[in-house]
Amino acid sequence: MQDWQQHDQEDEGPTKSELKRQMEALQKLGQKLTTLPNEQLAKVPMSDTLAKAVAEHKRLKQGEAKRRHLQYIGKVMRSEDAEAITLVVERFEAGSQAYTQHFHRLERWRDRLLSEGNEATAELLAQYPAFEAQHLRQLIRNAQREQAANKPPASARKLFQYLREVIEAAE
Repeated sequence: MQDWQQHDQEDEGPTKSELKRQMEALQKLGQKLTTLPNEQLAKVPMSDTLAKAVAEHKRLKQGEAKRRHLQYIGKVMRSEDAEAITLVVERFEAGSQAYTQHFHRLERWRDRLLSEGNEATAELLAQYPAFEAQHLRQLIRNAQREQAANKPPASARKLFQYLREVIEAAE
């Protein structure tokens, strides 16, 4: 076999087009980071340099400046663990559906507590022992009184918030 044929058969690494696609993918991932709320951004494993670049992008107003800064974010992303960042961002995106399901589950608990009373309360306390039983029962009684009097559901909201705090802390 001649040298030039053997040279062609050796793997020379990614082509220029593949490298360009990888860089564009990193830039798109960086763009997704710029759209995340700060509380979610705090959970993304990234360097201080990338965190500062994302914060700076959020501050920018002009379109061209934002475009150039996205290119910079893409460049910074080259030295990051893109797989770990992608996993977290995808979890947030999938999390919107999971969050909706979680929210509906909390609403069902609240509705059961208000309609079934002690049976649902005992089941909830067995499943989540972190609840303060007396406080929970007080919130339920207040919400039931509001329902009976056709008042705005302020206590039902407080009950929902308490459910959310304790259940999310337990999970």
